[in-house]
Amino acid sequence: QVQLVESGGGLVQAGGSLRLSCAASGRTFWNYAMGWFRQPPGKEREFVAAISWDGGTLYYADSVKGRSTISRDNAKSTVSLQMSSLRPEDTAVYYCAAAPTLTGRSTQARYWGQGTQVTVSS
Repeated sequence: QVQLVESGGGLVQAGGSLRLSCAASGRTFWNYAMGWFRQPPGKEREFVAAISWDGGTLYYADSVKGRSTISRDNAKSTVSLQMSSLRPEDTAVYYCAAAPTLTGRSTQARYWGQGTQVTVSS
């Protein structure tokens, strides 16, 4: 069992930066690939970024590639998403997820956090 708690969301102006963090509880955090997904207002949840269990493989959605960096610290059981050059279309609830394998599919995630709101003003 892995419990995930996101933090770091908020209101930011377009062009600004934000760092999202996800703290995991459970001794098996390092077993899981981790990912970030988001759900814009009125839209379906979509993939943002993922990282393998050892941090060696990173995977980004085209919409955030070059503007975002995912990282993890297995010793601290945390995963982070650094976002820069934010755009109004990045406005969404951002979710942290744990999956058995590296994936961009939300259906393959096993555990989810409660989400953190990111709002980018123009």
